[in-house]
Amino acid sequence: MNLAFPDREMAFRIRFDQPLSDEALERFSLDNDPWRVERDADGDLIMMTPVNSRGGALEGDVYAELAFWARADGRGKVFGPSAGFRLQDTSVRAADAAWMSLARWNALTPEQQQSFAPICPEFIIEVRSKSDRLATLEAKMEMWIANGAELAWLIDPLRRAVAIYRPGDAPELLHDPTSVQGTGPVAGFELVISRIWQ
Repeated sequence: MNLAFPDREMAFRIRFDQPLSDEALERFSLDNDPWRVERDADGDLIMMTPVNSRGGALEGDVYAELAFWARADGRGKVFGPSAGFRLQDTSVRAADAAWMSLARWNALTPEQQQSFAPICPEFIIEVRSKSDRLATLEAKMEMWIANGAELAWLIDPLRRAVAIYRPGDAPELLHDPTSVQGTGPVAGFELVISRIWQ
């Protein structure tokens, strides 16, 4: 029997009687590869299917651009979509690409660095895939800002748009931009969106 879920994002929520500890969540994630697993502030697990190949290529391009810049810049560390962070609201979330200053990263203990680090990166990028509901991603962007991100970009290839999130401001929507300039913690970073769309 085949199940079809038209117009549904391919993410499922699982609620346990007791929220999983960070250690149990890490084991659960490893046991359920290739699913991407996050924990929300209520303790529910969010299980997401892998993105399609084109979506994965877009995520990879964005991550690579940020990583190349960060290496040359030398002020911070870049994380990919498999890196989870334990946030102020107790959720464990991952971004398609994230940047954290070396000062904040190095202030963590080795044990904290080897678990879901209890810190929110200063800069977040999420890339919308075909299976993502826009409203769900917009809520996730607000969650990143509420937990301490200073800047967050939602790249939406389906609408050829980029939404920029900052604390205390309404999202700024750029329609079909050629490039997006980093500010604040990632001043000097430029993502040439025209290459990403291709």
